[in-house]
Amino acid sequence: MLRARAASYKVGEKALVANVDLDVHPGQLVVMIGPNGAGKSTLLRLLSGELRATSGSVELDGRSIASYRAADLARRRAVVPQATALSFPFMTHEVVLLGATVPGFAAPSDEIERAALGCLRTVGLHGLEERLYTQLSGGERQRVHIARALLQLVVADREGTERTILMLDEPTASLDLAHQSIILSEARRQAREGRAVVAVLHDLNLAAAFADELVLMSRGQIAARGTAQEVIRDELLSRCYGCEVRTNATPPPGVPFVLPHGGHG
Repeated sequence: MLRARAASYKVGEKALVANVDLDVHPGQLVVMIGPNGAGKSTLLRLLSGELRATSGSVELDGRSIASYRAADLARRRAVVPQATALSFPFMTHEVVLLGATVPGFAAPSDEIERAALGCLRTVGLHGLEERLYTQLSGGERQRVHIARALLQLVVADREGTERTILMLDEPTASLDLAHQSIILSEARRQAREGRAVVAVLHDLNLAAAFADELVLMSRGQIAARGTAQEVIRDELLSRCYGCEVRTNATPPPGVPFVLPHGGHG
């Protein structure tokens, strides 16, 4: 289990995350929502061990995450950040194979190569294996990195690693409707198979459709957490986002709107 207790992170005198308590259990998809600057990505980086809490604690299986070596953490969790800079002329499948280069993992083999191609199919990139990464669109690049994280988890499972965690920071930001559903359905599948999954999303409809638990953040703190029915409420969202929010309210006549279907079905 991943656990934060009174976890805070300050830059100078400014608290980006303040006194957060949060548990993430295996088999659960937890989605963090909230306005820009609410502390979502910072909290995700604390949970991943990329940042160290300036006060409080973050623990993985009862042990301070700060005590893990980088190589040990890489065997326990896969992270897809908001943006990844990669300018080398790697082919798409070569970028995915970076997920199998964690220290301690077995050397790449034909089996791992096949698994990499399977991860590309999972994210809808079948047929682009030999395409140069630098020639891909922004959404395709994002899916390549999600495939890379999935391969990291596949290899960790084969190496007999303890329960692993998938962490996604705005994984659908550059994706169209179809691929948003593909990626979040895969996140739910990973959770159903016993993995802990934590994601940051800005789209409240997607968050409500796919999350087991929503964590609403505001000004570095958790304003609310629970099911979509408990968190997606007019007064609560309006206060945190600083604008009027009306849930389940259709627009004026003649103005279409689109909602995702999926998630818990």
